[in-house]
Amino acid sequence: MKIDVEKVIEVVKTIKPLFNNHEKAGHIKAKGEQDFVTEVDTAVQRLINEKLSALYPDIQMFGEEKDNSEVDFSGDVWILDPVDGTTNLIHDFRFSALSLGYSEGGDLCFGVVYQPYTDELFCAEKGKGAFLNGKPIHVSHAETIHDSLISFGTNPYLRGDLSDKDFDSINRIFKECVDVRRLGSAALDLCYVAAGRSEGFFERRLKPWDFAAGTVIVREAGGEVVNYDGEPIDFTAASSVVGTNGRITGELLSYLL
Repeated sequence: MKIDVEKVIEVVKTIKPLFNNHEKAGHIKAKGEQDFVTEVDTAVQRLINEKLSALYPDIQMFGEEKDNSEVDFSGDVWILDPVDGTTNLIHDFRFSALSLGYSEGGDLCFGVVYQPYTDELFCAEKGKGAFLNGKPIHVSHAETIHDSLISFGTNPYLRGDLSDKDFDSINRIFKECVDVRRLGSAALDLCYVAAGRSEGFFERRLKPWDFAAGTVIVREAGGEVVNYDGEPIDFTAASSVVGTNGRITGELLSYLL
């Protein structure tokens, strides 16, 4: 892998003051119905892009707040969500994160997710395990939904028939599992699965920047990330995502409509 992980982590951590900038968080634009961007989102993406471009000028940037039409995933690509959990940021809910994945020649091989409010940094390099602030993390050993804490996401663009399906699934799962959580950041939800804080996560129609980094981290922690058909996730396109400890995948999928 051509990147220096420690240098990338140093770059990622520089965004902490921007997440705490309440003035920038209050400057909000609507990209679509219930789809918002703040000056924090754009400032973080600009900062990360500038710093990573200076270090690695040949690596492309695939980011939420830019035009990605020229990105070629057969080359080397950063996959960036500058603020995963923008609605949380707007409401000062303090459950938002930067998510940065890295694909080298079509191989998703690195991911880092940084939660600046708690100063937790989840990181994984393919074949080398997953870590939280430098300490190894692993998925839980729960074998069934009955013993599991399950998190989920509700895509605001899918209100209507699909959201009805989602909440039907959530209701069925809630009746069988320990409890459910809806926290508003897919990247962090996946990292919580990796760290054994929950056993499973699901959300319909996420974008690559929402799940690319988290996918690497879950896999390296011993878990599994698939789509709603149980197939390996495609990190180059939008996808419905299920991340688990690897033991409850089939059972969790059976509840999803």
